[in-house]
Amino acid sequence: MQTSEVDRVSKKRNFDSLSNSPPVAPMENMDVDTSSLLRFEPRKYQKKVLEVAKRRNTIANLDTGAGKTLISVMLINEVAKSVKLSGKKRLIIFLAPTVALVHQQYEVIKDNTELVVDEYYGAKGVDFWDAGSWEKEINRNDVMVMTPQILLDALRKAFLKFEIICLLVLDECHHAIGNHPYARLMKEFYHNSEDKPKVFGMTASPVIKKGVSSVNDSDRQISELESMLDSQIYSVDSKTEQESVIPSTTELFRFYDPAVCYSSDLKRKLQSTWLKFDASLVMLQASLPVSFKDTDDKQKSLRSRMSSIHQKIFYCIDDLGLICAVEAVKILRENSPDVNTDFELYKKSSLQFKYYLEEVLYLVEESLPQGHESFLEVGYDYSKTVSTGIISTKLYELLQFFQSFGEAKQVSCLVFVDQIITAKVVERVFKKIIKLSHISASYLTGTNNSDALTPKMQKETLESFRSGKVNLLFTTDVVEEGIHVPNCSTVIRFDLPTTVRSYVQSRGRARQKNSQYVMMLERGNLKQREQMFDIIQSEYLMRDTALNREEDASILKPCNTKDISTYVVSLTGASVTEDSSVGIIYRYCQKLPHDKYYSPRPIFQISSSENLYQCVLTLPPNAAFKTLTGPSCRSSDLSKQLVCLAACKKLHELGALDNHLVPVNEQPDKNASIVKNKGPSAGTTKRKELHGTTSIRALSGTWGEMIDNTYFFAYKLDFVCDIPDEHYSSFILLVESKLEDDVANLEVDLYLVDRVVKSSVSSCGRVLLDAEQVRKSKCFQEFFFNGVFGKLFINSKSKKGRQFLFESDASLWNPSNIYLLLPLEFGNIPSEETWKIDWTIIETCGSAVEFLKINAWLSAVQSGSVIGGSENNDVTWSDLSSVGNIHFANGVLPIPNIKDMVVVSVHTGRIYSVVEVLLDTSADSNFDGYSDEAPINYTSFTDYFQKQYGISLVRPAQPLLLLKQSHKAHNLLVDFKEGYLIEKKNETSSKKVERKPYDLVRMPPELLVFVYVGLSVLKSVYLLPSIVHRLESLMLASQLREEINSDCGNIQISSSLILEALTTMKCNESFSMERLELLGDSVLKYATSCYLFLKYPNKHEGQLSNCRTNAVRNSTLHKLGTDKKIQGYIRDSPFDPRRWTAPGQQSIRLFPCEHGVDTAYVPLDSKFITEDTKVMVGKCCDRGHRWMSSKTISDCLEALIGAYYVGGGLIASIQLMKWFGMDVEVQHSLLDEAIMKASFHLYSPKAIEIGIIESKLEYQFLVKGLLLEAITHASGEQDVGCGYCYQRLEFLGDSVLDILITWYLYQRHKNIDPGDLTDLRSASVNNEKFAEAAVRKNLHLHLQHSSGLLRDQIVKFAGFASGSYSSNKTSSAAKCPKALGDLVESIAGAILIDSRLNLEEVWRIFKPILSPIVTPDKLELPPLRELVELCDSLGLFVKDNCLTKGEVMFAELSVQLKDTLLIREGSGQTRKAAKAQAALQLLKDLEGRGISRRKQIKDSSVASSPLNSAITICNKEHPEALTLFSSPKRQKACKMQTTTQTPSVNGPKNNMIVLESINMSKGGPRIALYDVCKKQQWPLPKFETTEERSRFPFKIGEGPEVRQGFSSFVSQITFTIPNRDVIVMSGHPRADKKSSFDSACLCMLSELEQRGILSIGKS
Repeated sequence: MQTSEVDRVSKKRNFDSLSNSPPVAPMENMDVDTSSLLRFEPRKYQKKVLEVAKRRNTIANLDTGAGKTLISVMLINEVAKSVKLSGKKRLIIFLAPTVALVHQQYEVIKDNTELVVDEYYGAKGVDFWDAGSWEKEINRNDVMVMTPQILLDALRKAFLKFEIICLLVLDECHHAIGNHPYARLMKEFYHNSEDKPKVFGMTASPVIKKGVSSVNDSDRQISELESMLDSQIYSVDSKTEQESVIPSTTELFRFYDPAVCYSSDLKRKLQSTWLKFDASLVMLQASLPVSFKDTDDKQKSLRSRMSSIHQKIFYCIDDLGLICAVEAVKILRENSPDVNTDFELYKKSSLQFKYYLEEVLYLVEESLPQGHESFLEVGYDYSKTVSTGIISTKLYELLQFFQSFGEAKQVSCLVFVDQIITAKVVERVFKKIIKLSHISASYLTGTNNSDALTPKMQKETLESFRSGKVNLLFTTDVVEEGIHVPNCSTVIRFDLPTTVRSYVQSRGRARQKNSQYVMMLERGNLKQREQMFDIIQSEYLMRDTALNREEDASILKPCNTKDISTYVVSLTGASVTEDSSVGIIYRYCQKLPHDKYYSPRPIFQISSSENLYQCVLTLPPNAAFKTLTGPSCRSSDLSKQLVCLAACKKLHELGALDNHLVPVNEQPDKNASIVKNKGPSAGTTKRKELHGTTSIRALSGTWGEMIDNTYFFAYKLDFVCDIPDEHYSSFILLVESKLEDDVANLEVDLYLVDRVVKSSVSSCGRVLLDAEQVRKSKCFQEFFFNGVFGKLFINSKSKKGRQFLFESDASLWNPSNIYLLLPLEFGNIPSEETWKIDWTIIETCGSAVEFLKINAWLSAVQSGSVIGGSENNDVTWSDLSSVGNIHFANGVLPIPNIKDMVVVSVHTGRIYSVVEVLLDTSADSNFDGYSDEAPINYTSFTDYFQKQYGISLVRPAQPLLLLKQSHKAHNLLVDFKEGYLIEKKNETSSKKVERKPYDLVRMPPELLVFVYVGLSVLKSVYLLPSIVHRLESLMLASQLREEINSDCGNIQISSSLILEALTTMKCNESFSMERLELLGDSVLKYATSCYLFLKYPNKHEGQLSNCRTNAVRNSTLHKLGTDKKIQGYIRDSPFDPRRWTAPGQQSIRLFPCEHGVDTAYVPLDSKFITEDTKVMVGKCCDRGHRWMSSKTISDCLEALIGAYYVGGGLIASIQLMKWFGMDVEVQHSLLDEAIMKASFHLYSPKAIEIGIIESKLEYQFLVKGLLLEAITHASGEQDVGCGYCYQRLEFLGDSVLDILITWYLYQRHKNIDPGDLTDLRSASVNNEKFAEAAVRKNLHLHLQHSSGLLRDQIVKFAGFASGSYSSNKTSSAAKCPKALGDLVESIAGAILIDSRLNLEEVWRIFKPILSPIVTPDKLELPPLRELVELCDSLGLFVKDNCLTKGEVMFAELSVQLKDTLLIREGSGQTRKAAKAQAALQLLKDLEGRGISRRKQIKDSSVASSPLNSAITICNKEHPEALTLFSSPKRQKACKMQTTTQTPSVNGPKNNMIVLESINMSKGGPRIALYDVCKKQQWPLPKFETTEERSRFPFKIGEGPEVRQGFSSFVSQITFTIPNRDVIVMSGHPRADKKSSFDSACLCMLSELEQRGILSIGKS
């Protein structure tokens, strides 16, 4: 032995140390009989094979059924023990050549070991796995069962290292020759490995060739197998034990008579027919004005297919008979080409193909003798059919064989045939023969043929045969090897085996005892006899050779691997050989961008000279390089392989193949990604995150506790009402920091119920306040804002009862939010430049505070009177009346001065304004004169205050004062007269001058402290929360702008524009981020596209698109936004003035933080992320934490980009993107390179055409090559070999037209809804609109392509579009070729580059091309969407039903109106197209009834449902809504009134509806009724709600639902059952509207149950 060979052998794994005692193995008398596995001691020969396998690499040569698989299982268990002891991660790989065998062997190993096992095959998606996926599988499993190609690919890509394999089992290892994956695996990896695994091969026939001619020949073939597998063959010498295990099989021969030709005339006719139709296909091809490769290939393929069918029919006539030929034609006709194709040539050719099959069927059926139908009947003499040619002698013999079984015998038979058509045809014929009805027949074929069975059907058929459901299986060689069919009693070779392997393996399928192996031979056919003699002789020679090989004397020859050229990636170990390189090149081309008109593929041009061959490889135009010349060699095939190997190396070096030699299409280079470390799974709507709120730096200050003079920046707040006589006092805002000019000069409209107040903010310079003035100002602010919006009396923690706020030790001034709001003297009007703080008001408030410190009535424990020390206790009413004064707690005022006076009560601490003096009342008057139904618990006001507060009134004779209570602050930034709140406005407009009784109170004057504050000041205070909130929002926007400018320079963008970008729709403002987000999306797309296009000139369109997708996807934007803490600036909830507090004001609506975060900022942590739908978005806690949709952050980032584009153009938006961390700035040197590259395109042959295009565009290209590239389709390049196509320019032009059209629409339509703006863009920026523009300008005539299909579609679309340019829904009648839209986009991209990124120039050219651009009045939604939205708004349901018939999809849509059911049908190639056609017809039907989107009368009285947000509710007030009532009496469950609109005349009622249960929680009854309506397609109900109010709380509801409140709601429900009844009912009084809806729905459900329409289960 040579030294190298000794070294090679020594490197094999040594298993001598393994235990010699074999594991307990399941009993098996066949390979894989898993149905009867029992634990037993292995048989001697199995032990012997195992021992040999443990010592050395072994090929176990045992008969089929001898238990080879179980020997491998025992070996696997032994090796697994060794691996476990070693502590290293090693794998056991079990290989099987077919997927069926993989399934089978996986089940055996899984059931007989305790190891982790899994199976792998192509259909599992393994081919698309990456390194991470493989790593998970390797770490998880001990044993991996797979096909050899799967392992080979994984090893070549270095997803799996060969060194990790400790045992390699090869089932049916005789395949390891030639180019089989077994052989490639051993040559490429095993023989080159330093650490080789143990090898165990299994076979029943080590010779795979046709046969062996001698002992030497047999020895040579076995030696080659041993050398390849580095193993020695081992056969058991004792047959006795094997024969006792392996079932005996009797070999029989069935002879049939030679075929007699009875159909020569038919065959001549068929020949003539085939030639006729073949000629027709040739003529169709010749009729085309231009010849294209795709049409030529299609016609060639169709002609080849027709020829193949012709040969199959001849075969069936000769070998099977006429009856089988008929079935063959029918089968072939079922798989004929589809005639419903877009291409006219394909349609005509497919029709010719169909006509050919129909004529053939007619000819064959015509040739059948009369009465041939009786052939299938019982008792027919089959010998007669042979003489007439109905069946062949061969098939007749098969029939005779099955007849010999009789019906009593249980048959389980495999019939092996050579051709798939034979299996299909004979199976069909046997099923039709009545005499064989007791036999259940089926067929099984492979998966590598177009008309073969799918893997799933294969598996199901095989299982049916194993279970006995099928007992006659016609099959090709797919089940010859290894497939376990335990019940098979008979194997018939209808077509003889051609190799010794086929003979041995097919015979081994007969698994039952005393089974039969039948071979069908033609009488007198010496060739067949010689063939079988050679095969049988070869088997004996093969067995003797294997058995007589001496173990020690057999020296393995080294396997020759030196001639394999390989390229290895040093970083990963991935490799490609000359053999595998061709496949990689084809896969690379398949991954390149393509469409249905063009499939990228490599082109090989082989030249020869002096017996040497050289190949030139040309790749598609979008490949990383275009051409490569390979080395010279002595074989044409090798020259092709070598150039592909060189191409793989070059593609890897260029980055087109990654380090695993996989095409780089999915991800850009790590170093090339625009943004790094993007956050996974972020940026979605479902994901909710907890975020904090950024504090406003401009409102912070340090003066709160200072005792020195303080300078403030002053900003005047003026208010002007649209009602002339209404006056509002001005205020001054004092802050320590200077505000930006666009924040400090502001105008905001404030919307009250019946008026609009125009507020303005103006800068007034600086003002100096001394320490005393600051103290007084703080006192005023604390007093007034707590008195109006909060509480002056608070609960005391140190003592029982209440405490005056000013006596509390707690500080109400926070340095992070500190400013002053002070009243100005009334004489100042907005036009005046001078202003003066009204210190009188401030000081009188201070006096009131001092008075309340002494005289506040804080608890009932106090006794006496508030003014008990007064000397006028016995003054009579007549005295007061004559004097005309009123005594307050802090002084006396004349009656005329009291109206509109601001007062504060000493016992409640609340601030009121005086409406009038009630001269005819006093404290001794009856308590409550407003309602006779109110509970009378007190005799008089004197009695009330004595009992309730312990106050003894001193002057009960004084007249009472009618006071207006201070009310809650309202959001005045929302215009109630517009949008979705118009109903609320209408509701309140009729009562706007009425005074709500419960807003007014009567009170004795002696309990009130008057404050010298005018009513105009108090009215202005109610405006302050809204105007200050807007100022705070603008300050926050300005703060963000300042932060951005600190890195990007001074980019002046309006703070109001930034605020718009930070405001979501949830804020209910008149502005939101949606419009800017739409624009920003286009700007981001454009900037990213430009950068990528210029930065990566060698990346194709698919790679550029993936790079762009990664850069602009929501998860990336979310990561960029959160890195800059943009989430803290976002406004995501409506302004809640009840939670607004001024500095010095104590909040009375506390929401303590429950999130466990002590800081304002919330870190991005998994514990602060959820997808729980119950989590409420937008609601802030007192620390400013709020849940926010993750997508909102991404949307905000896009909106900010849009805002900067609006305010500062593209330069500003790019600076902002850079601030966020996006590298999108274009380098001019890259632009120069792109222009230079295009200038090399040879355009001289197309110079005239280029001139024509330029004249149509009205633009002269500086670089003509750009235009030439823009008009060249990829198919056109492939033919002329110019090396470029328009795909990259199309990628760029798509973003160019997107931004231009979006910007145009944004500017032109400033007042439309953001959703409508989105629809306008969708209608304007789409392929069909661009294609129509191309046709209008006749640009389609200049598209350079080589596709007949594309030409046909362009001609059709151009003809259709030129007939009508109007935008109508039927435009889909002519299918729009995508290439035309791409052409327009690529020209836009070319002009952009040629004009050096001048967007204005591109728009100058393209605006007339794209005109008319869709306007809102001409906007038409897709038919299905329009129908659904229209029906949603009407409370109607659309029901759909779809089914497929062949290649066509049919859809039925229906809409139930009150009086009729509308049903329409549609059809199309897709479900979407079919539904659109049906929806279009339904829209026309509805329009004929006066119902359309444009004419629709908005009916807002349809019930609101949690599942149908499009339906709104009309809340109508009852005229007597203010009537008060005492505690409601127990009423009937519901009031009901029914009117029958249309009697039921259509027969009996529908079947009863079953409602399993009703959820009684809030909203449950509404959902239940909604479900009923949806199921029955009934219109949704309508509601009318009545509200009743009271000054005093009363009980509402019954039982557990009883509540106390001041208002109750009763809803009336109107429910329509089409063509039957209209039911009107009223529900219970409830405390809120939605609960009243639930009550009404519950009553309606109960009524439907009583009428027998509905059955309700347990609720």
